[in-house]
Amino acid sequence: MTLRVGVIGTGMIGQDHIRRLTQVLSAVEVVAVSDIDGARAAAVAPEGAEIFATAGDLIRSETVEAVVICSWGPAHEEQLLDCIAAGKPVFCEKPLVTTAAAALRVMEAEVAFGRRLVQVGFMRRFDADYRRLKATLDAGILGAPLMFHSTHRNAAVPEGLYTSEMPLNDTLVHDADISRWLLKDEVTGVEVRVPRRSRRGNDLRDPVMVLLHMGSGALVDVEISVNITYGYDIRGEVSCEEGTASLPLRPATVIRDIHGVRHMVPADWRERFIEAYDQEFREWTAAAGQGTATGPSTWDGYAATLVADAALRAVETGALEPVRMCERPSLYAGGRTVTNVSGAPRQSKRQRPEGFK
Repeated sequence: MTLRVGVIGTGMIGQDHIRRLTQVLSAVEVVAVSDIDGARAAAVAPEGAEIFATAGDLIRSETVEAVVICSWGPAHEEQLLDCIAAGKPVFCEKPLVTTAAAALRVMEAEVAFGRRLVQVGFMRRFDADYRRLKATLDAGILGAPLMFHSTHRNAAVPEGLYTSEMPLNDTLVHDADISRWLLKDEVTGVEVRVPRRSRRGNDLRDPVMVLLHMGSGALVDVEISVNITYGYDIRGEVSCEEGTASLPLRPATVIRDIHGVRHMVPADWRERFIEAYDQEFREWTAAAGQGTATGPSTWDGYAATLVADAALRAVETGALEPVRMCERPSLYAGGRTVTNVSGAPRQSKRQRPEGFK
């Protein structure tokens, strides 16, 4: 059977997902598109797809069986709640929502529905290199993980659109999520240090160093540099009791010529993670076809929101800022059943420039 999908938001990432759904994957059809810019939606919609004036109309359409949300962050809560109310599986690009309180409301609605419907767009979990790294850790051959060194470098970011808060409330969420997933652990506290600033960032707070304290006692250090000029460089190494395991350099091709020996570096997130995006959607469409969701959950989106909130506090206070989570509902594979998810921690609003990862 063919899964009929509606796409909300037709910016850079929305257009790339439409391409993926129509040209890469099988047994899926984009039957509906919506964007606040109706002309853009019409221009990029696949032939035969219906253009909806509002996201709500698209979600409620009987022709749409599953939804992909690529709109800007502040719109996500309403759209997610509409999808849950309609009982439709939904893939939501990060951020899940822009406040911890909103994440709790989405979680409460999904728990009340009684079945997972939401998958969050943390694509690193679908990358083959990260999956091999996790398999090594899960096998236990190196003993317990003690430290994870994570590096997130961008050649450049949009001047005037990318702000000093965004390394902590946008970029960091990928490193926070992959750390939780690799180590099977939760973040309990966050520290932030700001070294000498790069001249390339003008007034931007760049680079930053973040220290994530995990519940097990393991530590994760994250380097975020967003104007490093030479490319999109993602690195990771886990130090364990009996050895280390690390990501390979990508791409693996080594060039030897009159200029010396060198590895090529991906230009941006699309080049580095395109295969991960493809696999992410293969698994999402397979689950959505069964009326459910797998992969990163609402709980994972909630956790990433709390880490970002703590990082924003930590960069101002210079202190170790705690991350306090509610009890995890059993719907998300752990903890006792919780039907009333309440007690939202401090809120902070966030958004990101379109297409940036």
